[in-house]
Amino acid sequence: MSPAPSIRVKSLDHVTIVVKDLAATRRFYVDILGMEEVPRPGFTFAGQWFQAGPTLIHTILEFEGSGPAGSGACANSRGHHFAFLVDDCHAAAKRIEEVGLPFVSPPKQRPDGAIQLFVNDPDGHLVELCSL
Repeated sequence: MSPAPSIRVKSLDHVTIVVKDLAATRRFYVDILGMEEVPRPGFTFAGQWFQAGPTLIHTILEFEGSGPAGSGACANSRGHHFAFLVDDCHAAAKRIEEVGLPFVSPPKQRPDGAIQLFVNDPDGHLVELCSL
């Protein structure tokens, strides 16, 4: 019997996060980060979907069957996080400052030359924005 073929991941399809407030989450991902809210199938639980380039962000409103919202606000950039590529991290930082959102870590250069910053979304999920 020959071994099963290797799995070959093609891309990240979506990330799912549990949230406490759909409106606050929408403000963060759409109004601040500029994602587009897209139609969501008629699940039996509340949530919303946002398009981030080819990747979707699925949100689920916290309920008995979802597990707890958020991951607890992370105070440094070394925690579990997800990252979004942006055109200009410094311009993104200006927008973050304009809306009064505190940085977990302000823009800095990584050893590979990319610029990155970290913020928490309304539920404490650690979000990285980076530009190459």
